[in-house]
Amino acid sequence: MAGQLITGGRLVTPDGVLDDGWLLVEDGHIAALGTGGPPRADDAVDAGGAWVVPGFVDIHCHGGGGAAFTSPDPADLRLAADTHARHGTTTLLASLVSRPVPELADQIAALRELVEDDVVAGVHLEGPFLSSARCGAHDPAVLRPPEPEAVDALLAAGRGAVRMVTLAPELAGSVEAVRRLVDGGAIAALGHTDAVEAQVLPAVDAGATVATHLFNGMRPLHHREAGPIGALLDDDRVSVELICDLVHLSPTVVRLAARHAGPERTVLVTDAIAAAGAGDGDYEIGGLAVRVRDGVPTLAEGGALAGSSLTMDAAFRNLVRGCGLDVPEAVAATATRPAALLGLADTTGKLAKGLAADLVLLDRDLALSGVCRRGTWL
Repeated sequence: MAGQLITGGRLVTPDGVLDDGWLLVEDGHIAALGTGGPPRADDAVDAGGAWVVPGFVDIHCHGGGGAAFTSPDPADLRLAADTHARHGTTTLLASLVSRPVPELADQIAALRELVEDDVVAGVHLEGPFLSSARCGAHDPAVLRPPEPEAVDALLAAGRGAVRMVTLAPELAGSVEAVRRLVDGGAIAALGHTDAVEAQVLPAVDAGATVATHLFNGMRPLHHREAGPIGALLDDDRVSVELICDLVHLSPTVVRLAARHAGPERTVLVTDAIAAAGAGDGDYEIGGLAVRVRDGVPTLAEGGALAGSSLTMDAAFRNLVRGCGLDVPEAVAATATRPAALLGLADTTGKLAKGLAADLVLLDRDLALSGVCRRGTWL
């Protein structure tokens, strides 16, 4: 039989873990999988007891390999995507930070070619419709309310490539903006917000379905005012992003949030900047200087966290080894749930017949040992 056969793996499927399982790849797709005697194939690889999990899906990533998705150089854009692919992220949204609308429109247009070439799955706009009180590593000078003309201009620049937009629900016009985004085919996400609970709920009612890096860039949880953290975490309509670098969030907080949201709503993201896969040094994000020391990016002025240097293989490992969740829960958070959010549940995010052969092999210590994207080993 033509194709490539992977044998001797621990396959994490929607129906459970298949110990000593096999998986057949043909024409870039999963042709079959199971346990017991595998079919014959032209090419066979023994996984040696490694975990075989779906390729990771990262819906919030600003760059990697020393390159940012804001670069005007197409080679930089591809380098950033390739860096994360080699760490297991086979589906990726390219995230942009707050800038003036015309500048963002140009950046979106530059990324359209990568979307058309299946290098990235779309664009995520983290701003400029954010709260100046919780702007983090965004330039407060370029923040603005989400007027209809600005929302429409950014969606139009993408021609369908803009897949998610983060905004603060307390800003004037935010509820209408959520409706415009959803009607335009984009996910409306809530983040970088100083809202109280009563300001969050109308945006969710209007169609917002994602909490951008829950806890970070948000009014803190208080026992007499749930704020955005409590409102979004407790709403079954909302999936919650967690940056699992164990710097942005402590293991206890990750565990509390993931246990409450469950595998149907927990989504790990990297929020990675250009430093991911490139090491310590001096970088820039959205016109602001960033220093990365011991893997932690902070603004040169003020010291606020400025994204991460995380890759998804490390996030997966941190969730299991550092936070105590199990491997199937980590698969749901790094692949199955984010793929479903992007409308790709029938394409990727699971080990199932007919889906893309997006695969990650992890050894017994959950260290990366192989990546297959659309049937090609990287």
